[in-house]
Amino acid sequence: MEPVCIVPAGDICGEAVTWDAATARLYWVDINRFLLHCHDPATGATRTHMFDEPVVALSLTDQPAHLLVALGSGLILFDPDNGVRQDLPAKLAGWPDQRLNDGRSDPRGTFWVGSMANNVATDGTPTPVRDGEGTLYRYRAGGEMTVMETGIGISNTLCWSPDQRHFYFGDTLKNEIRIYPYDNNNGNIGAGTPFFASFERGLPDGSAIDSAGYLWNCRFGGSCIVRVAPNGEIDRVIEMPVTNITTCTFGGPDLTTLYVTTAAAEIMERLAGSLFAINVETPGMPEQVFRLDGKAL
Repeated sequence: MEPVCIVPAGDICGEAVTWDAATARLYWVDINRFLLHCHDPATGATRTHMFDEPVVALSLTDQPAHLLVALGSGLILFDPDNGVRQDLPAKLAGWPDQRLNDGRSDPRGTFWVGSMANNVATDGTPTPVRDGEGTLYRYRAGGEMTVMETGIGISNTLCWSPDQRHFYFGDTLKNEIRIYPYDNNNGNIGAGTPFFASFERGLPDGSAIDSAGYLWNCRFGGSCIVRVAPNGEIDRVIEMPVTNITTCTFGGPDLTTLYVTTAAAEIMERLAGSLFAINVETPGMPEQVFRLDGKAL
């Protein structure tokens, strides 16, 4: 499992990597430079779209060529082919003191996204992080942002188990990923309990789930990715050539390529902020999509 740099993007904070199987494209963002990247692994070409505020999370939708994009202030629809955007009635009330952070669609087609104290200045410069100001939201098209949990430091790691019975959610500042019972009939969660916490190498950032139910957690400041078994025990540690590992997703025709974003974030490393690829044995789970009709499965 040797990581290979495929795009030396130089991202200050690369995040939200998303594989689109229909187009065989890879999307990810740089939060601090307000950028959305689109990469074609077949040709090696990368296009970049610029925004006027932090771009923090992405989801595929059930409408081709339309992405659900979480900006710092709220949600929009975006067509990466022509650059057309449509603002949605899903705004973060606390903006700009707070901003959105990591987000993903659930098995039913609704979008979950967490917030945090805003640590990005208007020019993209990092600012100090404040604890406890974050909220976990759930959004259905045409509806409102429903509060699911409060008192969060930095929202990260939104994943669902392959059997759709469990939801994983992390708070970076607590160095903890929690597991929640998930009801796929109504999309609700029960009380969370610690799943993977206090690992000494870095802090938990984004994660992805493979088809065997193992969680691949990126460690910010830890120079590694940890594959965690369904019982919360460490299966293996994958070493990375840079310090800040931010998020990952499974892609490629058979979902056996793990794509990984990283962050330069004041780290003087030659490949910091690059996009990496790692060949893995166990296929991942396909990306879940946001339903634009608002009718959850």
